[in-house]
Amino acid sequence: MTKTPITIARGDGIGPEIMDATLQILEAGGAQLDTEEIEIGEKVYERGVMTGIEDSSWASLRKTKVFLKAPIFTPMGGGFKSLNVTVRKTMGFYANVRPCVAYAPYVDSLFPDMDMVVVRENEEDLYAGIEYRNTQDVRTALKVISRPGSERIIRYAFEYAKANNRKKVTCMIKDNIMKVADGLFYQVFQEIGEDYPDIEKERYIIDIGAARIAARPGDFDVVVTENLYGDIISDIAAEVTGSVGLGISANIGDHGAMFEAMHGTAPDIAGQGIANPSGLLLGAVMMLVHIGQNDVAGKVHNAWLKTIEDGIHTGDLYKDGISARNVGTDEFAKAVIERMGEKPEKLPVRDYGSGGGALKLPPVRERVTQKKVLDGVDVFVDWEGAPDDLAAIINDNLADGLTLKIISNRGVKVWPDGAPETFCSDSWRLRMIGDTATHTQIAAQLSKLHEAGLDFTGTENLYSFDGEAGYTKAQGE
Repeated sequence: MTKTPITIARGDGIGPEIMDATLQILEAGGAQLDTEEIEIGEKVYERGVMTGIEDSSWASLRKTKVFLKAPIFTPMGGGFKSLNVTVRKTMGFYANVRPCVAYAPYVDSLFPDMDMVVVRENEEDLYAGIEYRNTQDVRTALKVISRPGSERIIRYAFEYAKANNRKKVTCMIKDNIMKVADGLFYQVFQEIGEDYPDIEKERYIIDIGAARIAARPGDFDVVVTENLYGDIISDIAAEVTGSVGLGISANIGDHGAMFEAMHGTAPDIAGQGIANPSGLLLGAVMMLVHIGQNDVAGKVHNAWLKTIEDGIHTGDLYKDGISARNVGTDEFAKAVIERMGEKPEKLPVRDYGSGGGALKLPPVRERVTQKKVLDGVDVFVDWEGAPDDLAAIINDNLADGLTLKIISNRGVKVWPDGAPETFCSDSWRLRMIGDTATHTQIAAQLSKLHEAGLDFTGTENLYSFDGEAGYTKAQGE
């Protein structure tokens, strides 16, 4: 078999130890890998590279398109960027796939039959990191949800379910509140779901969905969701399985993939030879499936399951009455290697089939262009005072053809007829509408506000698409 080139990074803290153990097990299992190592993380940050990865390392990732990464340390503050986020976005790894499996009774779990997968969008949402300080009191963060971004992750979730004989895909969103952004995500879910009549589809509002994962994870099979929600519920699901330390993560895109453990660098035990390599090893099993070495993936995974079943446990999993032996990193790796070719007797045997490598998705659907009409503008101003006083200033300084419809503060209507109990910050939203609004009118309006001594901190044009408003009303409007 031709060896598959992959890029590896040993990372920080316990990273080098668990990477060594993982590579030894993969070799013993017959994995055909041509590894190329790059340095990332703490030492690179210390050299003044704010992203934690040097330019030369990108060449390796672009060449191999497969990245097996041990945990890395990101310095707090100081403008340092998360390397995980940097790699995901730079390489277009839009799908974050996190299997959450219970291994009871060998790992304590209230839900011994739990076996669900969270498929999380990886590039958009609030994690786009578009934030501003608008006034003395107010900061804003922009939530970005796109149709193609939603389609790619939702399509991936259904294709993953199909390839892995999963029966149901659940969409978790908050479209009862964020009707435009989350509403789009669910709309696309409904559209794509029609292509998979044999897979059950359901919708959960994210808050009750997260609660159900914590209380009844067996209700779920594959969950697809946006970036922030997915980050939260995948950690909830991993915790419910009984061990975050066994959590794994695959980051998949059209131009490559990254595989890793969910846990961090654990600097308190680094260098002691007691770290559990299981998270990274199970991430590597996902990598093997991705590159089409499914037989090796099954062989390694089953050897690991047999080791766990035989009670050979590192300290984080060891417990009296269940475990047979408390071992360190190297001894655990040797135990897995000794069981290569064996299968578990109580835990489910893993069979990844013959495999065809990475999932191949159809192209994003062609967009249907809608008629786009400019209705007006929302202008945000930095101002202190009463809403009626602000309205009087605005109405005395309106551009021709524009009308002040409402003033809101923190999303709540405060004029006209606002409630006296509503607390107001120093950032106000002025919604101005025109029968035939133009960009020239909006520019003139901003000029008038400036001449009136008002500091406008931002604008959002208001558009309708095929007659449907592309913006929401304020609370109380």
